[in-house]
Amino acid sequence: MELKKTLLITVVLSLIGLTIWEIYWRSEGYYPTIDDNKSLWAVQRDKIEALAKDDVILLGSSRVLFDIQIYQWEQVTGRRPIQLASAGSTPLPSFRDIVRNTDFAGTIIVGVTPGLFFSTTSPMAPPWKSIQEKVDYFKDFTYAQRLNHALSIPLQKNITFLSDVEGIDGINLKELLKKIKLGEPVKNAMPPFHEFSDIDENRNNRMTKKTATDTAFANTVKKVWQFFGKDSKPLEKEATMSYFLEDAKIFKARGGNLILLRCPSTGYYKIGEAKFAPRKEFWDVLVKRAQVKSYHYQDYDWLNHFDCPEWSHLSANDAETFTLALAKIMMKDYALSNRKK
Repeated sequence: MELKKTLLITVVLSLIGLTIWEIYWRSEGYYPTIDDNKSLWAVQRDKIEALAKDDVILLGSSRVLFDIQIYQWEQVTGRRPIQLASAGSTPLPSFRDIVRNTDFAGTIIVGVTPGLFFSTTSPMAPPWKSIQEKVDYFKDFTYAQRLNHALSIPLQKNITFLSDVEGIDGINLKELLKKIKLGEPVKNAMPPFHEFSDIDENRNNRMTKKTATDTAFANTVKKVWQFFGKDSKPLEKEATMSYFLEDAKIFKARGGNLILLRCPSTGYYKIGEAKFAPRKEFWDVLVKRAQVKSYHYQDYDWLNHFDCPEWSHLSANDAETFTLALAKIMMKDYALSNRKK
């Protein structure tokens, strides 16, 4: 009897403690979010084997992840794309994975963010390593990991303190301990990098309203971009282009439909990209050598009037408008199928 009583008291106190902890974090402005982890990516990658000729896969870095809204795309085209873009990464490893390890011969849209697409072919470089780790994780994606992920989604969607976000906005024990700084030098330290988007279980990613409307908050993201810009390395144009074109040739030969996409950038990024990766020397050369349909936001009135709140990504509302316009343009061009006009 005493054991049952002790167990009951323990359960009640635990529930009270967890409730207080949840209420505290919500009072601090946090809310339940899904973690864009390797499992979330792997679940989408797993869908490729069942795709048909008319299906679309999205590859690229964070601009494709932010700017292409999969539900708006589905409204226009009737097909929901598979979102496999990955923040801070080059699309080269994921494109090679699909080309070499699947029979998919539908449409692949590859986002070209100059500073990442042309950045490197080194396996240890961050833009390469971050996406390659997701590809490798998928290859060893066990049933236990799949089940664990499936069970975690309802919890992530409803409980704030289970957030697995890394960095300054992380509130799990690991991230909270990292925030304790003891005698560490602060000179040349990276500015605080806040999370500024939310993602759902289908990897549809949207910029938060705060980022789009709070200039001071958006400026914290801008400071991080400027910090990274100071340490940027020379681009590897020929190596990256050759690597990509090798796979593009294989994909096209089996009937695949490849499309290149350049999403908007403004301010600091637009100026920097024009200087270090001039369109004529990078984008235009890539398009010419790839010999595929391509869409650059500057070439279309419907796509070139947006302002990125933090210079590199569209707000949620603008992303919806951009997606609808882009999908309609591609449909009009018959770009989303292998049929000719």
